Formats: sequence, C-alpha cells, structure tokens
Amino acid sequence: MGRVVIKSLPDMSQARNRVRRPDFRREDIVVPPLTKKFGEGRTYWIKTFGCQANVRDEEILSGFFEAAGMKKAKNDEVADIVIINTCAVRENAEEKVYGEIGKHKAHSHRDPNFILGVCGCMMQEEGMAKKVMASYPFVNIVFGTHNLPNILNLVEEHLARKKDLIDVISYPGDIIENLPSVRLDKYKAFVNITYGCDKFCTYCIVPYTRGRERSRDMEDILKECRELVEQGFQEITLLGQNVNSYGKDFNNGTSFATILEAVAKLGIPRLRFMTSHPWDFSDEMLEVIAKYPNIMKCIHLPAQSGNTEMLRLMGRRYTREAYLDLVRRIREKIPGCAITTDIIVGFPNETDEQFEDTLTLCEQVKYDAAFTFIYSPRKGTPAAAIKDNVPDSVKHERFDRLLKVVEAGVISHSSEMVGKTYAVLVDGPSKKDPNVLSGYTENNKLVHFVAPAYLKGHIVSVLIKEDHAFSMFGELVGDPILYLADDLVKALSKEESVLAYNEAKRAYEEDEEIASIRNRIEDAQKAMVQCAAHSDDVGYQKAKNEYTSLMDLYKNHPVVLNLETAESQLRPLLEEIARGLA
Repeated sequence: MGRVVIKSLPDMSQARNRVRRPDFRREDIVVPPLTKKFGEGRTYWIKTFGCQANVRDEEILSGFFEAAGMKKAKNDEVADIVIINTCAVRENAEEKVYGEIGKHKAHSHRDPNFILGVCGCMMQEEGMAKKVMASYPFVNIVFGTHNLPNILNLVEEHLARKKDLIDVISYPGDIIENLPSVRLDKYKAFVNITYGCDKFCTYCIVPYTRGRERSRDMEDILKECRELVEQGFQEITLLGQNVNSYGKDFNNGTSFATILEAVAKLGIPRLRFMTSHPWDFSDEMLEVIAKYPNIMKCIHLPAQSGNTEMLRLMGRRYTREAYLDLVRRIREKIPGCAITTDIIVGFPNETDEQFEDTLTLCEQVKYDAAFTFIYSPRKGTPAAAIKDNVPDSVKHERFDRLLKVVEAGVISHSSEMVGKTYAVLVDGPSKKDPNVLSGYTENNKLVHFVAPAYLKGHIVSVLIKEDHAFSMFGELVGDPILYLADDLVKALSKEESVLAYNEAKRAYEEDEEIASIRNRIEDAQKAMVQCAAHSDDVGYQKAKNEYTSLMDLYKNHPVVLNLETAESQLRPLLEEIARGLA
C-alpha cells in the first residue's frame, strides 16, 4: 500500500471514549486552490446507504462540493467524483457497498482524473479502511463520519500529492455548525438535533461509528428550522440516534420535549422525529406530541425483542412489561397514534420460548409497520463475542413466522383506513405510473391516487378506497386548482410586502384619530347634501370647506400615508402573480 497515505485509522478504544467532552465550533467554508480548479465545470455523485443520518451527511457533502464549483451529475457513470456513503448496521448493507465500489473500476481506469471516495459508518470499523484500499486499489479517498467537514482538504491533498488517502478519525465527536447543505428534497427536510449515542446496546456499532451523544444548541436548530419554514418546506424530521436524549448534556433542564415544542411553534405544517428509545420516553414528550396538531401522530419505538432476558442481554435497559406500559400510555394519551418498530430475530442463544415472547408482543401491540432483521454480528461489539448456538435455518424460520404476525397487525390498521379521508403530503408521481401520485399520511402510510403532477409538495385530502396492507389507493377530495389557490394564499401571507400591508391596515383600522376624522367627513358630506336640498348656499359652502379641510387632514395623516405606501409596494407582486396566471 505504498501508494496510500494513512493519516488516521479507526480505533474502537478511542471510539468508546466518553471522558473527553465535545468541542463546539463554527466552520468557515474555505475551498483550497487545487480543489477549486478541479471543481470548475466538473460534477459529483453520492451514493448513500443506510439511515436518515447518512442522507443528511450526503446533503452536507453535496454542499461542500457545490461550494467548490461542482454540480450534481446526471448519474454516477458521468460524474468526475463519486462518494460511496456507507452503513455498518447490517451485514447485507456491507455486501451492497462492495458491489457498488466494484462497479467503478472501469470508470477509474478510463478517466485518470476520476476520484472515488468511500466514507460513512462502515469505514469507522477497525480494519475496514485498509481492507477497502487493499481490495479496491482504484479507491482514492477513505474517510469516516467525523471527517466530513474536511472533505475538500482531503481532495486537495489527494490532488497535490497524487496519493490515495485514508483518514478515519475515531473520537467522541464535536458539534460543528455552519456546514453547507444541498437539500435532496424541496418539501421534506431532515434536521439533526443530536449526534451519536451513549446507550451501547450490545449488538450495535453506532456508538463507535457516530461517537458520544451530543446535542446541538437550541438556537442553531431553531434557526435552521425557521429558514426551512420560510423556504416553503412542508415537513421537518428531527433526527438523532435517540432524540429522547436531547438536552441532557446541557444539564439545565432542556429536554427533547423543549425543542420539539419550540419547533412545532414555528408553524411547519408537518413535524416528525426519529428515533425514540423506549427507555427514556417521557410523559412530557407525550404531552407535547398530543398538544400540537402539526406534530405527526406516528412514533417509531424500536422494541428489538419481546423477551425481558433477551432485552437485558441486548443492553436495552427496559423490560417487556415497561415497553407494553409505554405503548399503553401512548395510546391513552394520543388515540389513533401509529406505532412502528424494529425487531431483531436470532440474537445469540435466543430460545424458542424467548422468540415466542417477541411474537406475542407483536400480536399485542399490532404495529403499523415493523422493520425486521436477522441478527448479524458487528465486529467490536460485545454481542459479537457471544457464542451463538441458534442455527441459521432456525433463524430464517423464525423470521418468516414473525413477518406473518407483523403483517397481520399492519393489515388490522390499514383496513380501518378504508372509507376515511386523510391529509397526504404529495411526494410526486409513482415510479410505476406517472399519472398516479404518491404521498404519505400523518400516520406514515403510503397512499397512491390519480391527480395532476403539479400537486407535488402540496398537502391534499385523499379518500382511501382500497387497502393493500403496506400501501393504500385513494381518491383526491376537492378541486386540485383550489389546493394551489389555498397554498398561494398561505405563501403570500408570508411575503414581506403582504406582512407590511396587513400591519399598516391593522394600524389604520385601530387608530382612534382616523376613526374620528372619518366620522366628521361623513357628517360634512351629509350637511352638504341637506344644504343643497334646501338651497342653502351659505350652509353648503361652510360644509364644503369643512369637508375639504378634513380630507386634507385625512390624506396627509401618517397612518393613511403608511397604508398607501404599503399598498403601492404590494401591488407589483399581485400584478406579477396575475400575469403568471393569465
């Protein structure tokens, strides 16, 4: 590996460190000279595997590349730089990554200037970075989850030294603000509120790949969310490995309920969050979720197992009984709330009886959806050292049984939706049929319905007509044009010129002096009419003089002048909209 410069390698002992406190800093985006020159007229492509946190990392990487002058490519085959953003949670995710890396061999040989990078959680595993570089010598840069803010400098060093690089820092992690971002969706946005995890479930690699639990400053989160609202986003999802832990590291009483309520008050039409750990899900959180209609009534609550002994071996910190009690409290406080989950099948030495407890848990809860997995050991985690005596054939048989129980619960909920109307945020045309739109209900159920494509990004009412268990088919309720009109009114209400006009009009209507002048003008007009009817020329002239004097006073009053100015500043916007609709 003489061609490779090893700057740093993953170290699980450093990744476990919880003594060092995270630093807080704001990054200035500086594009190094060679990277800037490389970026001119070139394109990038990022392939992301894994969770929403990885998707958010992709958006940040995209922000850095576009700051360097690059544009997103039409596909990976024509891109000048490709980054493969990896996931380490499941073994099958790693197999997909190897296939993705391999497909770029020909591209690398064809174009000597092509840059291939591999990053993400998988690279944070010990031995993985060296393995990738040795197995795929056409990979140019390997970096970890903590190295994202340094991506442009890594590209610069690769270009300057004409060497391939490994730079994977293992440490508890910091809080870095002011990172660039290119949102992958115009209407839905992910917002990190915490990074890392301190739960150390025995099967999970995340505390080692993402570092310690650390919370972003509340004002930085609100600033980001406020900007998203102003930009017209319809949905925000607050992200954290365990959002419930938000604010605990501040030691000042701030909690997840605090930030959840503060974001809800910003007026985002839809607010979601994930993921919640059952161990520290508070009643305060339930109160806030129930209180605000724009917080979606859908909670992802990973159970992992329905057996208390298995939960103890997994390091989950709650019992079967505690989990079921939490489900009961959720459904009492928030009737109709959808509950989804994660389940692991075949944890080391799981017995038939212990697996039966998982089945009965799923039967009792009746999840709206569940992500089910056959256990795969992650090197370096405590569970990986446990001898497993459960044959693969037994694990697969249990997995198939679990799917049937989960599906029965899903069907029980989805069948109840038929004949009811739900608000759906439209994602866009269906992949199978461009004439059919797809979107999600509040309870995160996928719905297909026929409607014009221009409704993408709008929240519309859909009557559910057919139940297909994991998705629904519905019928648009109302005129699609009127949805556009309603949204136009909402958008206009946020424009500065509209806000200024409304404020000026309110001041005009509430001003007591203006009201008095208007009444006196009306009295003068009546006097003029009466004098004219009785041929009282003297009285008519006197009333006319009074009327003229009052009108001058009225027209030059500051409140009236302010209203006229606000109206004149609003008129061009209204005329522009009218031209667009013509």
